[in-house]
Amino acid sequence: MRLIFMGTPEFAVPAFNALVQSEHEILCVYTQPPKPAGRGKKHKISSIHKNANDLGVLVKSPTRLHTEEVINEIRGFKPDVIIVVAYGQILPEEILKIPKFGCLNIHASLLPRWRGAAPIHRAIMAGDKHTGVSIMNMESGLDTGPIVMQKMVPILPNDTTKCLSETLAIIGSELLIEVLANLTRKATAQSNIGITYANKIKKSETKINWSLNANDVDYFIRGLSRSPGAWTVHNGVRLKLFLSEVVEDCGPVGEFTEEGVVFCGKNAIRILQIQRPGRAIQDWTSFIRGYDIGPSKVLE
Repeated sequence: MRLIFMGTPEFAVPAFNALVQSEHEILCVYTQPPKPAGRGKKHKISSIHKNANDLGVLVKSPTRLHTEEVINEIRGFKPDVIIVVAYGQILPEEILKIPKFGCLNIHASLLPRWRGAAPIHRAIMAGDKHTGVSIMNMESGLDTGPIVMQKMVPILPNDTTKCLSETLAIIGSELLIEVLANLTRKATAQSNIGITYANKIKKSETKINWSLNANDVDYFIRGLSRSPGAWTVHNGVRLKLFLSEVVEDCGPVGEFTEEGVVFCGKNAIRILQIQRPGRAIQDWTSFIRGYDIGPSKVLE
């Protein structure tokens, strides 16, 4: 099978690697252009770009797909199928029609729940007990295409977006190879019931609200871990929290103890991983040894 692969972040790497190790031919990889990253704001290529370079696979990183030049370029490859995994751009109708067997997308949710850009974040933040991977035939709507294959995965009490993403990426790569082995498999239209949207996470919504009940605070922290990270403020210092657990305790909202227990609107959470500006992520015990609490033990 002659393939074009479109993907950008680390989530797409297992699927790409699975295709490399298969009998299929990857004609070209399309990924997002390099972006400024780190303190020096140096341009950094995507995870997929790096992997493709390492393996000697042709890479294209156009700013936009909606140009005649790019569309004709893709048409010239004559792909049998285009695989899309967290690419970061919407494919125009002209490209969707190019491959003989259409375009397949790996999406990290049980569609139609959590269509959109941040399905793993939103599933954990909402307190969902399970999620999964969907492989669908792409159409012009946002994650509306018919489902070729799905697999459900439980969301464990200590799952973060980072670790759950790694699990789902591997599962998605396995399902993809199975789907490619039988492209005539009948797809099933998505249900009109249970549709939700996983909007991109905005920085303005990442501050912790300690007046919520402890379960919701815990979901919030784990759902935003590790990027962009849930945060709070102590004595003017912005602290990021990456892992927590719920404990049965009560006290003034936002107040914390020497053991890292923070009181919420109902019950409390214990901080397991925390980071202050310019430092590495630490467990609470390591953090508190080198941090001056001062007179106030309240998180804002």
